[in-house]
Amino acid sequence: MPRAALELLRERLVSTVLGSEEAAALLLTALLARGHVLIEGAPGIGKTSLAHTLATSIGGTFKRVQFTPDLLPADLLGYSLYRMDRGDFEFIAGPVFAHCVLADEINRTSPRVQSALLECMNEQQVTLDGVTRPLPAPFFVIATQNDTDRHGTFPLPEPQLDRFLLSIRMDLPAAEIQQRILLAHAAGEINGSSASPAALLDPAAVRSLQAAVQQVSVAPALAGYITALCESLRRLAGSDHAVSVRGSLALMQAARAAAYLDGAPALYPDHVQSLFPAVLRHRLSPDDGSEPAALIAAALENTPVP
Repeated sequence: MPRAALELLRERLVSTVLGSEEAAALLLTALLARGHVLIEGAPGIGKTSLAHTLATSIGGTFKRVQFTPDLLPADLLGYSLYRMDRGDFEFIAGPVFAHCVLADEINRTSPRVQSALLECMNEQQVTLDGVTRPLPAPFFVIATQNDTDRHGTFPLPEPQLDRFLLSIRMDLPAAEIQQRILLAHAAGEINGSSASPAALLDPAAVRSLQAAVQQVSVAPALAGYITALCESLRRLAGSDHAVSVRGSLALMQAARAAAYLDGAPALYPDHVQSLFPAVLRHRLSPDDGSEPAALIAAALENTPVP
């Protein structure tokens, strides 16, 4: 059963990166909501390991792209190659033509290359040389990002950030968890092997789960609550453009996926509240330098709950 496989997948993610319970839940939420994920944090804390485990556990095709300063859009999307023997051009598909794409260290390449993903993430298609080619379904982008104060990184453009359904912040785990990681490696329970685990789901099962999420009902009062939260955040940020309509839709979709994971038949306020920080945090860039977390907390506190 797909639902049983989801629980197995959650357990696999947590066992791969100890202390990643929240990150694992958010990854599954984004997958079911048909969204993309941005995982942020310092190098060496398990961002890529977590993304790789999820990508290889959902079957289908998987491609990993290491983003570097010399990467070109054609390296992602593909290109047309002239075949002299046939006298015409052949399209060579890039790595985005996969069910799951891991964009590793996405902020180590230029915004020009980052922007090559915009059409892919928003419309699940690639247009090159006047020809539009559909991407596989499901199509899921998991991007990892090193902290922006690190040398050699580029800030992601706002339109790019807005394409991510939610962001996951991964920090250095507590000393107790670090000790467990060391002991697990010493015992061979975590061996760092590059071997891919067996898939727990296939693309058809993922599409079925995504369709089930769409059956989670949203009452008018909950739609009003989501709208009010976003309006409150816009006022606090001092800009009508601080949160786009895409951001409001992302919050609803992510909350519906969380409700489905909880086995709830409908969307409830606690689902919206729990996903609000992850969905809106990366979309906020206050002009006065305020921390997005403080604005998000204030919006949750000041908005009446239906």
